[in-house]
Amino acid sequence: MFNLKHYFYFFICILFFSCKEEKRQDQISDHAEKQGSQVHEVTFVKDDAAKKVDVKLNGKLFTSYRYDGKTPKPVLYPIITKSGKTVTRGFPFDPRPGERVDHPHHVGLWFNYGNVNGLDFWNNSYAIPDSEKDKYGAIVPQEISGINEDNGTLTVKAVWQSPKHVDLLDETTVFKFGEERETRYIDRTTTLKALEKVIFKDNKEGMLGMRVARELELPSDEPAVFTDAEGNETKVKALNNDRVTGDYLGSGGKTGNDVWGTRNDWVRLQGQIDGDTVAIAILDNKNNVGYPTYWHARGYGLFGANPLGQAIFSEGKKTLNFELDKGESTQFKYRILIHDGSGLSKEQIEKSFADFNQG
Repeated sequence: MFNLKHYFYFFICILFFSCKEEKRQDQISDHAEKQGSQVHEVTFVKDDAAKKVDVKLNGKLFTSYRYDGKTPKPVLYPIITKSGKTVTRGFPFDPRPGERVDHPHHVGLWFNYGNVNGLDFWNNSYAIPDSEKDKYGAIVPQEISGINEDNGTLTVKAVWQSPKHVDLLDETTVFKFGEERETRYIDRTTTLKALEKVIFKDNKEGMLGMRVARELELPSDEPAVFTDAEGNETKVKALNNDRVTGDYLGSGGKTGNDVWGTRNDWVRLQGQIDGDTVAIAILDNKNNVGYPTYWHARGYGLFGANPLGQAIFSEGKKTLNFELDKGESTQFKYRILIHDGSGLSKEQIEKSFADFNQG
């Protein structure tokens, strides 16, 4: 039977262990603060009717995985900073006043290539006439095969398909989403397995691409004409440069339009949206084929990494016609940082690059 002495002893034990646990939690919080990290909650909202999965960080929309068939590939769109700035172009899903309406295949963030067994996956879009469709491939979503909110991961499957519905590649992609202070991030790991012999013929159109908001383009008062592998021309009109503030920085030190066609571990695009500094950085991985990647980074808003198309970027000094025999696989890994509220320094990116390339 408990007496007062027993109750007093019991109370002291509870108090002791409670203080010890509180101290342990404080130590965890202090460690997290020193590491520059924050606790963040990742939630996924799957909408089968709209064929999309919304990705939310601490209840706020970060991006959506869209597989609704409006583009012949699944995409992440839109992409939004922690403070609510949209860094992707609106066109063609949600056009915004003053932005360009060129290159209808440039939508959000995507992954494909300009010549796979002679088929152009990169330039395919709703704008290709039916008479030309036999030259273009499509990435056809198969399933959402995994959602893990504890790890912040979304796993999806797709096939790279010819216009005659022949499956060339099986794709499994794992997206990992997260947030550290003012930086949101996407880690994309894509495994491609050849379902027949596949040749990625050296081509400038590829592979990881992102089309950014007008504010993050580089100022220019010159029109331009770009031609794809099939000879189709896209005219990029000169527009008013109001609010256009973007600038590239490559890990090798080059800036602006000089980054195009150079090899870098990473490239940062930084500018101002609504008076706030916003930055996007794409980081390569040392295990990727063609590392360090060439950068298909255009001033008009295409921000891309192309490890397989080397001839045009090297002015013919290098060529890579990458092949996979039937049953063989390869993997591509990229990290995308989305930052706002301040500049994203070279040191911050280098630290993230080192972390991303561990092991």
